[in-house]
Amino acid sequence: QVQLIESGGGLVQAGGSLTLSCAGSGGNFHTYAIGWFRQAPGKEREFVANIKWSGDSTKYADSVKGRSTIFRDNAKNTVYLQMNTLKPEDTAIYYCTASARGPPPTDWTQYDYWGQGTQVTVSS
Repeated sequence: QVQLIESGGGLVQAGGSLTLSCAGSGGNFHTYAIGWFRQAPGKEREFVANIKWSGDSTKYADSVKGRSTIFRDNAKNTVYLQMNTLKPEDTAIYYCTASARGPPPTDWTQYDYWGQGTQVTVSS
């Protein structure tokens, strides 16, 4: 069993930056791939980024590629999502999730554990 807690969300102006954190506990967190997904009101949940358990492989959605960086510190059981040049369309609840599958999936149904989410609001 892995518990995930997101933090770092908030209100930011367009063009600004945020770094989200996902702190994990229990269940050998360092052996799991971690994904970030987001869901805006009235929209489907969508993939944002993921990272392999070792940290040496990452994948990004086209919508955030070039503006975001996912990285992890397994010594701290934490995964980060740094987001730059934020846009109003980035407004959503951001969820951290863990998968025991390899390679890290982009389909949210392939993830085993979920955090409660953190709200990101980008004002224009």
